Amino acid sequence: MKNLFLVFFTTSILCSCSNTKKQILPVSSETPSEAQRKQIERQYGMFIHFGINTFHDMEWTDGTKPASSYKPSDIDADQWVKTAKDAGMKYVILITKHHDGFCLWDSEYTDYDVASSGNTTNVIEAVAKACKKYDVGLGLYYSLWDRNKNGDVKNTELDSTYNSYMVKQLNELLAITQKHVNIVEFWFDGGWVKENHRWPLGDIYQTIKSREPECQIGVNWSIGLPEDPDHHPVYPEDQKEGYPVRYFPSDFRLGDPYLPGKNDPKVFTHNGKPYYMPWESTICISQRWFYNTNDTLFKSVDELVDLYKVATAQDNILILNCPPNRSGKIRTKDIEILSELRTRLDIKP
Repeated sequence: MKNLFLVFFTTSILCSCSNTKKQILPVSSETPSEAQRKQIERQYGMFIHFGINTFHDMEWTDGTKPASSYKPSDIDADQWVKTAKDAGMKYVILITKHHDGFCLWDSEYTDYDVASSGNTTNVIEAVAKACKKYDVGLGLYYSLWDRNKNGDVKNTELDSTYNSYMVKQLNELLAITQKHVNIVEFWFDGGWVKENHRWPLGDIYQTIKSREPECQIGVNWSIGLPEDPDHHPVYPEDQKEGYPVRYFPSDFRLGDPYLPGKNDPKVFTHNGKPYYMPWESTICISQRWFYNTNDTLFKSVDELVDLYKVATAQDNILILNCPPNRSGKIRTKDIEILSELRTRLDIKP
């Protein structure tokens, strides 16, 4: 009887452990989920490109620029988020790590971060606090491609170690932000430098959804071709109903800086199952993603009104990029344009 009890007890423990590690998978559907509907209703947000590139007049650096060259005189996260709020935006998406691999928080797993830089402010936490203060949603951008930590992308023997590194860093980011707000969106980039199957998108999805079930996950250049699911790029105007999802069936489609097609499809397939995926457009208010001393040409309000109308039609979403400068502030011109744009669009609080 005692042995029978031990067998029952051991089995119960094993079942319990198994249940706690139950795989979380996307739900196949031809209609938007409640969380997707909330994303569509957010409709309009701000992209915040800020990092080591800000200090080199470059869009992509290669991971060799010294961490000390990142040296903002201030980090006015309050101003960034208030600007978004005043513009009628419902959320911000903050760069946490771009292709260069430089991290805007003190990561346990690398020295290529703010802790080794000219300004040690944890930018992730500062923005999370500001989002809570102004009741603005927080999204995070994270580059899969890391030219500092995993520059040799052709060497498949490095994948396991680097994939583990990414998951650990995502857990760090979630631990930082969850003290203050829930993450509404995770935006992944740079996947085109490796074959789709080499990225641990299933583990990434599991890591995020186990802690933030409603967080919407997207991977840049989301859709392939029927004859080649790994094909890159497939532009939005060329996407058709039922085309294959690259990587993993995420929650929405990306392909910057392109707008959706006139008859934007919404249902795509992965392993023979349909998945509803709206389109999120990402557009620069000026010409560059990161602040650049030569970036002085801004889109007109008339042009932005037209872009907004196209991007947010058909149950889709727009995020408008407004890069902070080397003083850690959003430029005055951005603020002026955003204010006039809100008036023209008649966006209510």
